Amino acid sequence: MMRPSDLLFTAQLEYHVGDKLCQDFFSVWPAYHRWFQLSEHPVTGVEGRLQIARHMPELLGTYDTLCANLQADEHVAAFLSLYNPPSFPTGCSQMAWNRESKSLIRNYDFPASLSEKKLLCTNWNGTKVMAMTDCIWGVLDGINEHGLAVSLAYGGRAKRGKGFSITLVLRYVLEFCKTVEQAIEVIERIPVHMPYNVTLIDSSGEVSTVEICPEQEPRVTKQTCATNHQHEGEVENLDAVADSTLREGYIATRMADPSVTEQAAVGMFLQPPLYRKAKDWCGWGTLYTSWYNLNEGSVTLLWPNGQSLKQSFSHFVETSLVVDVPSFR
Repeated sequence: MMRPSDLLFTAQLEYHVGDKLCQDFFSVWPAYHRWFQLSEHPVTGVEGRLQIARHMPELLGTYDTLCANLQADEHVAAFLSLYNPPSFPTGCSQMAWNRESKSLIRNYDFPASLSEKKLLCTNWNGTKVMAMTDCIWGVLDGINEHGLAVSLAYGGRAKRGKGFSITLVLRYVLEFCKTVEQAIEVIERIPVHMPYNVTLIDSSGEVSTVEICPEQEPRVTKQTCATNHQHEGEVENLDAVADSTLREGYIATRMADPSVTEQAAVGMFLQPPLYRKAKDWCGWGTLYTSWYNLNEGSVTLLWPNGQSLKQSFSHFVETSLVVDVPSFR
């Protein structure tokens, strides 16, 4: 018998957009449809497609294939464009490790019932990508075969505007960029609808965190870690920002110690204050810790109870895993 803390995580291989994604879509579409109707600036499918063509033209073929395979009506086409979606703030802590080895480590904090809990491996545009998904083809965190890894965290500011979900921008980054420099160029020119902090690392060890806010110039820093606040502008939730500052300071303090190993860095994401319980945050608990190893081209999903799921570009096996997620007990 499944307990509330028993959550199903899946690893799925979809080199070409096909039946698996379609099956997944139809099971979640009613909930996504209700959510997408809450948009403050609703768009049509035609407008959403035009925005992709304008800002991410290389991604248009994938979008059109998705729409065709799903026999998308107006509502589905608008949703898949992920242009002007409703607000969806998240928690999250993230850190790039660039010492002897190179990796990206992050906690994803979100209500369990609203998460896809899927690791998807694709090769849609000539580059292999492994990523945790949102809204069918958006990226929460991921890596491509060139050794570029990305992760997002909500930026904590009250500003909203017209633009794309950051998850689609990160899909575009992993599909078509090889380096942090290229990724920053993309992020700087594409409008997003909410404030986000994006941490990037590539195989050379180059690291950046980009603070994004609608209708403002992105702030690019060399910070190796980010949580849920930005260093300029108004804030949305003072309590959440206080916790965010605590988590960022904790990471920075630990990383200032040269004796800390990569394994120890991963381990600190599996305990407070980075690991957060849902009951303490109105249902927003840590769903998973992801550890992207750029040297191996691998990702390991981890939980404090010792369960884990590892996949790599060289050995990706479709599977499912029921996890007793401690933060949701």
